[in-house]
Amino acid sequence: MVGLFLVLRNTGFFPEFIDHVVFSWPMLLVAIGLVMTLGASEKTSGVIVMAVGGFFLIPMIFRETFHAYNMFWPSIFIIIGVIFIATKRHGFNSVSSAGVIGDDYIDYVNVFSGGERQVVSENFKGGKISAVFGGMELDLTKAKLAPGRNEIEIACVFGGATFIVPDEWNISIEVTPVLGGFSDSRKLIPGRTIDPTRQLVIKGAVVFGGGEIKSY
Repeated sequence: MVGLFLVLRNTGFFPEFIDHVVFSWPMLLVAIGLVMTLGASEKTSGVIVMAVGGFFLIPMIFRETFHAYNMFWPSIFIIIGVIFIATKRHGFNSVSSAGVIGDDYIDYVNVFSGGERQVVSENFKGGKISAVFGGMELDLTKAKLAPGRNEIEIACVFGGATFIVPDEWNISIEVTPVLGGFSDSRKLIPGRTIDPTRQLVIKGAVVFGGGEIKSY
C-alpha cells in the first residue's frame, strides 16, 4: 500500500493539497495510532497518538480558517476527556501525597498534579496510570509479582511516570513515545537471578512527556 501511494505521488496523480496532507508526519502519527488500536484490548494509547496527530493535521487541512494555537487548549481537554472515558473514571482522582497501598491492581489518574505511591502487594498484577500535566512515582521495591504476564498501561500527556523496581524483576518495555521518551535506567548487577515465570510489561504511550524505570 505504501509503495502504491508513493508511485501515485511520484506520477503527480495526487493534487498538491492532498499530497501535502497525506504524506506528512501528523498523518503518520494518525496511522501509528490506528495500528495500535486494531486488535488491542486497551485502546487508550492508540487514541492518544491519533489525537496528537489529528491536532497537528487539522491546521494543514483547514489552512485558511484554523490556526494551531487556537486549537491547542481545546485539543488538550479532548484528550483528557478521552483518557477519563477509556479508564472508566467518573471525575478527577488526583494523587497529591505519598502513601502505601496493598492492592494487587492499581488504577491512578493524575491531572495537573503529582504524587508518590508504594505498593506492598504480595501478588502484584499491574494496572493503569494516566498522567496529564502531572506525574507519578510508583515504588514497587517491596512488592512481589504475580505468576505469569503482568501489565501496567501508562498514558502520559505532558506528564510522566517513574517506576522503582527490584533489580531482579523481569521487565519488558512496550511504550510508544511521541515527542517524548521512556528509558530503563536500572543499574543491573551481573549474575542476578531472574524468575522467567513472572514478568512485568510496561506498555502504552508517552506524548510530550517521559518516564523511566529505576532500581536501588
